[in-house]
Amino acid sequence: MEDNHTPTYRDLCSRLSTVYGDSEARAIVRLVLETRFGLSYADIICDGTARLTADQQACLADIASRLQKGEPVQYVLGEAEFCGRTFHVEPGVLIPRPETAELVQTVCRDIGSDVGSVLDICTGSGCIAITIALDCPGCSVECWDISDTALSVAQRNADAMGAQVGVVRQDALCPPSDVERWSVIVSNPPYVLDSERQSMSHSVLDYEPHLALFVPDADALRFYVAIARYAISALRHGGRLYFEINPLCASSITELLCTMGFEQVEVIDDQFGRQRFVKAIRL
Repeated sequence: MEDNHTPTYRDLCSRLSTVYGDSEARAIVRLVLETRFGLSYADIICDGTARLTADQQACLADIASRLQKGEPVQYVLGEAEFCGRTFHVEPGVLIPRPETAELVQTVCRDIGSDVGSVLDICTGSGCIAITIALDCPGCSVECWDISDTALSVAQRNADAMGAQVGVVRQDALCPPSDVERWSVIVSNPPYVLDSERQSMSHSVLDYEPHLALFVPDADALRFYVAIARYAISALRHGGRLYFEINPLCASSITELLCTMGFEQVEVIDDQFGRQRFVKAIRL
């Protein structure tokens, strides 16, 4: 693509298809043109990029270059959709995934109109805690993380959306000695095994925070063990614990929770039929 040529929708799709494939490239280009430049779908397919200003064209060229290198479109745009809301994201926080939205929907459905206290551990962008706070307004919600970037982003998102969420620096592996403090604890902790790196896309490996993704194969349950130990005392009687999990570890996590004294331990499949969530109750 020459510098003096304004790329059309087809140009951009062709350029990015070598990285993402045809279908995903089209979806990404459309998202960029609609979100960043306000073009309608009719504008897009009728080469509306030709009507962009010089500054907009320069911005589009920079975006295309970043995308072609494999940088996730959410980082390029600085935002990601989650449960019908737009969250700010940036390098250093995990990009919210659709499966995590399923977890949140399950939690909110179970909470219903109950009034209680909810803790989100390893919050990242704050998407879990903020969604629960907004969709279950009777609840008091707090979220933990150890990353400075995550804490800053979560607070920014909470402020932008008017969500009453306490954002707290806390290492999930060294929680405090709380007793019957929470009605619900939910966590999407790091769970990707180091051995799975080789099968992952470069856009994840090169850009998303490894601190929020990976655990050693030899200590795959380190976060689940620490959080479950905390939850067995920090949850109120009848309180619920929710995890997003690696399907490879579903049976191990179930056994762990049963051994620790949790009841009604249930593995829940995601929309693709993978064992992706675990729910348990402290009696």
